[in-house]
Amino acid sequence: MSEHHAPIMTAHRAGLVGCRSCGRVWPADQTECLRCHSELVPPDRRSLGAVWAWLIAGFIFYIPANLFPMLKTSTFGGLAGNSESTILGGVVELMHYGNYGVAAIVFVASIVVPISKFVAIAWLARAAGRPATVKVAHRRLVLYEFVEFVGRWSMIDVFIVAILSALVQLGFVASIHPGPAAVSFALSVAFTMLSAQSFDPRLIWRGLPLRNRKD
Repeated sequence: MSEHHAPIMTAHRAGLVGCRSCGRVWPADQTECLRCHSELVPPDRRSLGAVWAWLIAGFIFYIPANLFPMLKTSTFGGLAGNSESTILGGVVELMHYGNYGVAAIVFVASIVVPISKFVAIAWLARAAGRPATVKVAHRRLVLYEFVEFVGRWSMIDVFIVAILSALVQLGFVASIHPGPAAVSFALSVAFTMLSAQSFDPRLIWRGLPLRNRKD
């Protein structure tokens, strides 16, 4: 025996459009939000092109960010040797010296978080506007909010390099300089953030059925 629930009403089906800046809803023929004066644009799957473009650009720069050195260290003007370390190389070196906590933070912030964001944004872009139940739509929204939350921690590796480069400048004795991977990693994070910002979360609700059917 099948059970029918009330139709699922969304802003789009009610003839309303939501403001992406402040969240206020207005009639569909309104072109400007009277609260924050932002332009009102209805959700459109064609906007996903920008999401994919920024995401691919971020992934392209993420590859050299892991292949090239993140830090360049010089001791006694190079007489005692110069060393270069990649992100993974730095994690392994930190573990070698017993700094497991710092190694875990660097690994999560530089490897786990970026890869998770790539996968999550790509999945959201593919699922946006597709048929979904209310429960599935809520899962997509939670995933989107997770991407927004972890985005603020994406630059921690670049901050570490910047701090070390500023503090460890002892002239002939020792010096630390950022490697080419630092620029690539910063660009990768920036492009990924732009990809997440380009995603319209209103598309998550566009795929809801007119009626929730539970068999």
